[in-house]
Amino acid sequence: MADDLPADLQALDDELTAAARDAEALTAGLPEALGARRPDEGGWSVAECLDHLATANRVYLAAMQAPAERARARGRRRRGPARPGWAGRLFIATLEPPARLWLKRRAPRIIRPRGAPALADAFASFMASQADVRAFLRAHADLDLARLRFPNPFVRGIRFSLATGLHVITAHDRRHLWQAWRVRRAVEGRRASMPGRA
Repeated sequence: MADDLPADLQALDDELTAAARDAEALTAGLPEALGARRPDEGGWSVAECLDHLATANRVYLAAMQAPAERARARGRRRRGPARPGWAGRLFIATLEPPARLWLKRRAPRIIRPRGAPALADAFASFMASQADVRAFLRAHADLDLARLRFPNPFVRGIRFSLATGLHVITAHDRRHLWQAWRVRRAVEGRRASMPGRA
């Protein structure tokens, strides 16, 4: 396990930390009922956004783990920064917030949130998934992440580098945390506008 990460990997680690802190701020003081409430215009609740992220992180990591272990067995050590190629960068750009309506697509079935997850459980699951991503990053920091490929778990025939996979995870986190903040503001605004509510 790496203690002192190269700058490019430290930047990814910092992005994971930022997402975890954002999730903590997002859920701080949010009542369970509001965390489970969907906005009037439809879409996921705050809890569902977090549950989706936790599931997506686990699915991505599962697809990345075996290629990383094979690369370690073959001595595929780091030769340069863990940067995505041009195709990976284009895909990652589509994930960054704010979500663009013309780029929105339905989440694959295997990473859709559970039905009505509890906010506390969804938050804990997301934080655990962040810890797993960080552990993967640190355990494999010495591998050639930019040149090692894994099969995209959602699109058959597409292969990404492990570096791209890690950047996809952090961009996807930002996208759905941004979404969850919009949902929180919407449901809190709706509660405040109800008669008898402050």
